[in-house]
Amino acid sequence: MLKGKIAVVYGAGGAIGGAVARAFARAGARVHLAGRTLKTLDEVADDIRAAGGTAETAVVDALDEAAVDAFADDVAERSGGIDISMNVIGVQDVQKPLTEITAAEFLRPIEIATRTQFLTTRAAVRHMIPRRSGVILLFGGGGPQTVPGIGGFKVALDAMESMRRQWACEAGPYGVRVVTLVTGGVPASMTADEPLRERIAASIAETSLLGRGATLEDVGGVAAFAASDLARTMTSATLNISCGAIVDH
Repeated sequence: MLKGKIAVVYGAGGAIGGAVARAFARAGARVHLAGRTLKTLDEVADDIRAAGGTAETAVVDALDEAAVDAFADDVAERSGGIDISMNVIGVQDVQKPLTEITAAEFLRPIEIATRTQFLTTRAAVRHMIPRRSGVILLFGGGGPQTVPGIGGFKVALDAMESMRRQWACEAGPYGVRVVTLVTGGVPASMTADEPLRERIAASIAETSLLGRGATLEDVGGVAAFAASDLARTMTSATLNISCGAIVDH
C-alpha cells in the first residue's frame, strides 16, 4: 500500500510508534524513526531491516522547533520529500481529579500536545505542499465521552482534534490529508511495570462493545491504511479503532 513512500514517525521508539513504523515498512514505505532515545529507535529499526524493510533513525526532540525543522528538511532533501508524518510522543499528562491538580499539571499535556503536533505537522506540510500530496496522521482523538480523574489529558486530545480540522482546512487545497486514529486505549502499549496495567486493560475491555481493546497490530494496520491511497477520500476525519468504547463520534 505504501511502496516508495517516505514516512516519518516521531516517538517511534515507543510501543505505538514502533508498531506504526513497522506497519509502514511492511507496507513498503521507507521509514524515518525520530525520538529522544537512540537505543529504542535502533531496536525498532533493526526489526524493520530484519524483515526486509528500510529504516533510518535520528535523535530529535519533537518539542524543539529548530530541531524538528532541521530533521524534516534533511529527510526531504535526502529522500526527495515526505509523504507521511505521524507524531505519537507522550504528552506527560498527570492523571488526577481536577480539584486536586495544579494549574501547571493540568496545562502540561495541553501545551505539549499542541506544540509538538503543530511543529511536526508544519514541518511536514511545508514539504508536502510543493508536491501537492501527503498525509498527516494524529493519534488519540477526542469524542464526546470522558472519564473522571484524568486531568488535562482529554482536553489535550480535544485540542489535537481542533488542530486536525484546522490543518485539513488549510492543507487540503494542496492535496494534503489529515486524519486522526481514535482509540479508547491500547492495553499492550502500557509498560510491564505499570501498577494499574491489569485494571486499566480490564476497564478498556469492559467499556468496549467488542469486549477488547485495539492491539498494537491493529493500530499499525489502520495507520498504514489511512496513509495509503486506499483512504484518499478521507481528510479532516477520524478512524475509530476503539472497539466501540467511543460511540457517536
